[in-house]
Amino acid sequence: MADPSSPETPYSSPVEAAGSPAAATVAAADATGGVIPYKNPKALIAYYLGVFSLIPLLGAPLAPVAVGLGIWGLRDRQRNPVIRGGAHAWVGIVLGTLVMLGYVGLLGLGFFA
Repeated sequence: MADPSSPETPYSSPVEAAGSPAAATVAAADATGGVIPYKNPKALIAYYLGVFSLIPLLGAPLAPVAVGLGIWGLRDRQRNPVIRGGAHAWVGIVLGTLVMLGYVGLLGLGFFA
């Protein structure tokens, strides 16, 4: 039976329990595992706006904002490589651009029909 005062748990590796630099790295990591770029809110908002711009009629005002915030988020990422969110920014840019092209196509189709 394990000693209850031991810092070791069934979920920790012996390297982490020994107080190695790997343990400090794990403790310093964010709780989201780096999946959500909370340090780059522009990229995160661009991602959500890009996804929500796929909703019909709602996408017309959201798509340009998603593209703008995505570009802004990529610039922040270039200035400070520590912050993440490049993929979120790109998704916002791509989805926003596709939705804008779709609305331009629909307007063109309606104009020439």
